[in-house]
Amino acid sequence: MAKNKIVVAYSGGLDTSVMVKWLKDNYDAEIITFTGNLGQTKELIGLEEKAINSGASKAYVEDLTKIFLEEYVFPSLRAGAMYEGAYPMACSIGRPLLAKTLVYVARKEGANMVAHGCTGKGNDQVRFEVTVGALAPDLINIAPLRTWEFKSREEEIDYAKKHNIPVAATKENPYSIDENIYGTAIECGVLEDPMIEPPADAFQHTVSPEEAPDMAEYVVIEFEKGIPVAVNGKEMDAVSLVKELNKIGGRNAVGRIDMIENRLVGIKSREVYEAPAGMLLHSAHTELERITLEKSVAHYKNLVSQEYANLIYNGLWFSPLREALQAFVDKTQEKVTGMVKLKLYKGNIIVSGRTSPYSLYDPELATYTAADQFDHKASEGFIKIYGLPYKTINRVEQKAEAEKNQLV
Repeated sequence: MAKNKIVVAYSGGLDTSVMVKWLKDNYDAEIITFTGNLGQTKELIGLEEKAINSGASKAYVEDLTKIFLEEYVFPSLRAGAMYEGAYPMACSIGRPLLAKTLVYVARKEGANMVAHGCTGKGNDQVRFEVTVGALAPDLINIAPLRTWEFKSREEEIDYAKKHNIPVAATKENPYSIDENIYGTAIECGVLEDPMIEPPADAFQHTVSPEEAPDMAEYVVIEFEKGIPVAVNGKEMDAVSLVKELNKIGGRNAVGRIDMIENRLVGIKSREVYEAPAGMLLHSAHTELERITLEKSVAHYKNLVSQEYANLIYNGLWFSPLREALQAFVDKTQEKVTGMVKLKLYKGNIIVSGRTSPYSLYDPELATYTAADQFDHKASEGFIKIYGLPYKTINRVEQKAEAEKNQLV
């Protein structure tokens, strides 16, 4: 009987496919796999059978897509969380949910260890292990990619071939692809050279700008308290809404992100992402906030958004600070209700309209026509008081300087 029972966070990709047999042999362990369905497509096909054939005694495949969007993605959207101002963190935001469910399966199966397929210089190792440690400090984390003998993906491919483990990666197409309903991360291969444009075959869900339609397409997104609820006048549940926006954005070349990113472990990494729905939702949500949030709240929320994004990226979803910031975010979203019209053209997202019953934009105050109700005469007194501290500072300094010169 096996001495250990290990639950593996199993994606069915190259690393975790190889890992099942490697862990079984090296830890004298019974292996149980857990796969969280966050809306990915290709990797789920035949996954249970593949896990069992690779040596697992049991394979869990849990559909977490609805929970993922409603309890993780949409809160981060309402927070305006974009890592380094560019990436909606489609993959990062899935890690706390996967790690939480991994712990649940480990408890259910009486396992004493959990394992993940994260590399020793990536962010995900931190996200998984910190979350597991916070939720189940007694469980032992195993990270084979930090210790095993394979030095390259090519060696893993050879190992998989030797042991008849089916994997999608090949030496000719060595991309590492991490996909969920909210976006895709593509790494490895020629993408490691930041001077090489991502090849066409790297992208999974978006057309290139050259292949996008020559006519612009409009899309209207409606929100209630910061949560997207309808597209083009049709109310939708979270899953249907994100799928629809992925289709619309994807066919218009929207959502491709190519960035040099600061990883948590201290290195810069070239990352290529696809997030059509994410980019559309963040663009629309930000614009709706522009007309509904009071100035000081809007400016302070920018600071909160950055910190919130850092917490997600750095694996600290289950932290007191994230929970505290969530309370602030929830308060700011009470009036973020309305609709935004976006114009999509060959990868560009152009705001072409926005409206809200809570809009703070008052045409009679903003207009330069005869309908203007702004009290122009009040500005004179406002400017005097507003500029008084700086006027006082300079008057005092000039007087002191003059007195100093007289003494000389």
